[in-house]
Amino acid sequence: MPAERDLSRLLATIEPRLQPGTYVFCALERGATLPPEPAVRMTFREPEGITVVMGSQDAERLGLAGEFESEWIVIGAASDLRAVGFLAALTSALAEAGIAANVVSAVHHDHLFVRSGQGAAAVAVLEAVQGRRAAGRP
Repeated sequence: MPAERDLSRLLATIEPRLQPGTYVFCALERGATLPPEPAVRMTFREPEGITVVMGSQDAERLGLAGEFESEWIVIGAASDLRAVGFLAALTSALAEAGIAANVVSAVHHDHLFVRSGQGAAAVAVLEAVQGRRAAGRP
């Protein structure tokens, strides 16, 4: 499926999917050895060090301190990395509901990490956004 840039079409096809499990963000020092590939869901290198996102059980098993215990929502829409306003619309709707989201964009999908225990509520908010857009409402 080709990546979509049109905001209305993107919002009408959000299809949020809550992933099983609990995830954490772990900070590693620059130059640290990365955890084994199957455990890591995301890696990002910053000047201060390396951030990895992984299942909380994997982090515990590997002896890594995790921050922001969260639930992971995959956005099913195939968004183009150049799409304007898509993530702003999603995170604004979540913010109105009092739900903070850490967002990661990848080539095929966008991913939201919300505080543990808020996954189902976040999915409901996103489904409401999708329903309004599919019905042609703002």
